[in-house]
Amino acid sequence: GGGLPWRGISMQEQLQASFRQAQRQLQQGDAAAALASLAPLLRQLPDEPGILRLAAMAHLASGDLAAARTHFERILQLLPDEAEAHKDLGVLLLDAGEADAAAARFQRALELDAESHLARLHLGRALQRLGRDNEAVLAYFGALHRAQSKGRWLNDETTPPFLRATVQEAMDFVDGGRRRVFEAALAPVAERHGRAALVRVEQALAIYLGEEPATIPDPRQRPKFLYFPGLPSTPFFDRSLFPWVDEFESRTAQIRAELDALMAQERAFEPFLGNTTPEQVADKLAATRDAPPAWDAFFFYRHGQRYEDNCRRCPLTAQVLDGLPLVRIREHAPEICFSMLTPGSHILPHTGVTNTRIVCHLPLIVPEDCAIVVAGETHAWREGRAVMFDDTFEHEAWNRSAKTRVVLLMDLWNPHLTAAERDAITTLVGAVGDFNRSAGVVG
Repeated sequence: GGGLPWRGISMQEQLQASFRQAQRQLQQGDAAAALASLAPLLRQLPDEPGILRLAAMAHLASGDLAAARTHFERILQLLPDEAEAHKDLGVLLLDAGEADAAAARFQRALELDAESHLARLHLGRALQRLGRDNEAVLAYFGALHRAQSKGRWLNDETTPPFLRATVQEAMDFVDGGRRRVFEAALAPVAERHGRAALVRVEQALAIYLGEEPATIPDPRQRPKFLYFPGLPSTPFFDRSLFPWVDEFESRTAQIRAELDALMAQERAFEPFLGNTTPEQVADKLAATRDAPPAWDAFFFYRHGQRYEDNCRRCPLTAQVLDGLPLVRIREHAPEICFSMLTPGSHILPHTGVTNTRIVCHLPLIVPEDCAIVVAGETHAWREGRAVMFDDTFEHEAWNRSAKTRVVLLMDLWNPHLTAAERDAITTLVGAVGDFNRSAGVVG
């Protein structure tokens, strides 16, 4: 039902009735009747895209690919920059056995509308038919990710009946294809260390791919990205696991001096969560006082990228950091910064991405009534006393004082991982990032 999909054209009531009748007839599976209803419309409005599209669909349903192609090509002449027009012609070309031409149409549709999950799904079909399986996996994965992020293709109820088989085939193809990609990435690591050293890595991969459930012993632990099995589930870590910590803490005064110099400068810090409005971060940051909350940072590393200028501004701190067992995964880790929480600011409860890395705080400026809570356990920072915790446990932090709080925040490897496992995780997470980026999936 509803109005005609014609743009700005006021139609006679009789023509509108004929169009709606053709829609109903096609939905009921009577393509011949639909074409008969559309005939007077096509005579009077031969270049109306809505009529042409419905006629093309009716010809497809009747098995007349040539007639359907004529209509789809005419729509494309009328609307050369409409993504759907390229996608529709691509589907027809694929059904006609012209996979190369179909792939080109789908790629053009995605140039015009990168979020078209249907064009991406059909591109996967075309690439698979052409034997370009690695590219097909990427296209399918990108299609599934986009659709599911919008609440579609999650199950039969959210998938149109005519697409269910195609979507299921795409899911199956992605399952096998991603495993092949990640196994290939891990193969050199296995050669270096032996497969026996990577047993837990293989299980972590199976959990990530959804082949095995993540049997997490503590329900308070909820990693968003990668759960690594067999590691002790502890919100906080004993200092004895970090033989370097005493030497690290002994440099507190020197690190603090570089921090003080920064705080005397204007605009040395930036918002930790990016340049967002208070409304955009309302689920992450709240106020406990009248002043607006602020969580600011001076980054030494972010997403694995070293901020060279900032490191030069704090050379001693940078030197100390370089001597620590930091997580180093290109484009992912470490994240290291002076983390500043202004008076009355409250970082709301949240969880981290993986238990393979932990977070270390070296408290530098700690007024009274400041604390971090991890898995319900409250820890009051002490200046110069490092604390290490697993951020895959829900955690929050607050500054209820009238002064600024600053800690040096950094990513470290979970101390219970072996050297071989750290090597494998570095490779695997990098491969996942490469795969997602190639599939057009961000984040």
